[in-house]
Amino acid sequence: MTDLPKHVEIHEEGPREGFQIEPGPISTADKIRLIEALAETGLEHLQVCSFVNPRIVPGWADAENVVAGFKAKPGIHYTALWFNANGLERALAFHDKLTIKGAIALTATEAFTQKNLHRSHAENVEAMRKQTALHLSKGVKVNRLGIMAAFGCNYSGDVSPAQVISVVKDGLAIAAEAGTEITELSLADTMGWAIPPRIERMIGEVRAQWPNLTLALHLHDTRGMAVSNAHAALKMGVSQFDSTVGGLGGCPFAGQKGAAGNICTEELVLLCEEMGISTGINLDKLIEVGRMAEEIVGHVLPSELIHAGSLDVFRKQAA
Repeated sequence: MTDLPKHVEIHEEGPREGFQIEPGPISTADKIRLIEALAETGLEHLQVCSFVNPRIVPGWADAENVVAGFKAKPGIHYTALWFNANGLERALAFHDKLTIKGAIALTATEAFTQKNLHRSHAENVEAMRKQTALHLSKGVKVNRLGIMAAFGCNYSGDVSPAQVISVVKDGLAIAAEAGTEITELSLADTMGWAIPPRIERMIGEVRAQWPNLTLALHLHDTRGMAVSNAHAALKMGVSQFDSTVGGLGGCPFAGQKGAAGNICTEELVLLCEEMGISTGINLDKLIEVGRMAEEIVGHVLPSELIHAGSLDVFRKQAA
């Protein structure tokens, strides 16, 4: 067991991840309302939209209107997602409001690369070479490498650390060829295959190869294991996580209808607080935003905490 981190950095992806999969329609005003409410909770990293083809992701056809419409709060990093040159140009139009950073995105299995991107792994590596060069030519830093399906795949089964390490090497080679350095590695449990022993083994073997890389986790709660997996990662010193308020979201290409979304932000915050790890987030405010998210989407969200309330509420009642 590594020493627990003193502070955890949480990257909130609820607006982007949630509204891209909700059948909707979700109004632009409601998207802005959620983003601005999240900014009042103490979160410092908010992914607010996807600049993607509206025919493929109609939930983000209004991306420009959302970014233009929300009032940015100083000290918060607002980010977006894009997959091609057109998406990058759309994001760059808001460079005064958004933190624009590039990333190399690869997948641990050939099958999910095909399902998600309609490319082979080799084709995706080549696409990432071109995308990395494009980002750097526009003055956009590329220091992050993300590996999807890093713990298992609905189409290929279990994923071994050796598979992930091989794909990480491909990503590092892309960066080296482009003259940039990867400092942050994100491992995504895209389809919810991880359990704590698998988290421990994967982190241990990846760290043994690249001890200086900052590790981040993107955990899905497909099988109800996300909080347990976060607990295992925290005990290994991982201090950066992606999450979504209320458990919004899910992967539309996972081949599993109705699967839960990401780890719930408020449940991750509760876990950290009870372990003595700071997040800088006001949990009770965040729970209220989770309830707002549930009202906006019009159906029950996976988070148990937005229904049960925080422990501190009951501690005060019992005092």
